[in-house]
Amino acid sequence: MAFELQPTLTGTLLELRPLRPGDFHDLYAVASDPAIWEQHPASDRYKEDVFKGFFREALDSGGAFVVIDRFTCRIIGSSRYFGYSEERNEIEIGWTFLARSYWGGVYNREMKQLMLRHAFRFVETAVFLVGPQNMRSQRAMEKIGGVRAGVTRREPGGRESVVFAITRSSEAWSPEP
Repeated sequence: MAFELQPTLTGTLLELRPLRPGDFHDLYAVASDPAIWEQHPASDRYKEDVFKGFFREALDSGGAFVVIDRFTCRIIGSSRYFGYSEERNEIEIGWTFLARSYWGGVYNREMKQLMLRHAFRFVETAVFLVGPQNMRSQRAMEKIGGVRAGVTRREPGGRESVVFAITRSSEAWSPEP
């Protein structure tokens, strides 16, 4: 069975649906907050010209979502699947950001649980790459059951990332939102 990279995923608080070209302005309204990116390796992503490149890459990836608050029906962030490997039996989840008013756990937890529940229909392992200086995201990964699995560089000379992994059989992972 082929991995479906862009289903619509619905939880109690959130809906994740495929990113569309028309989402740019609503998503940039969230991403234009410099505090979202202050610990991120691409700390200038709040700038519109930089975000345009990020958005274009997200569309081209074929695995990007917008995150919608089901109660307000507003776009509050984005995430994506990337690098599906049938051979390694894994998928990467990343490029995630949420509006600051949604920080603190419950929204990120539900978003990741929705994505993990879907991913574990197809793979054994989900990996997450986090910048070594991005302590906020590292703590968030630990809160949802991510286990440090080393460091990597996406390509030779690329920036270093801390790898977190969650497996289908992990006791820390809960399939319920």
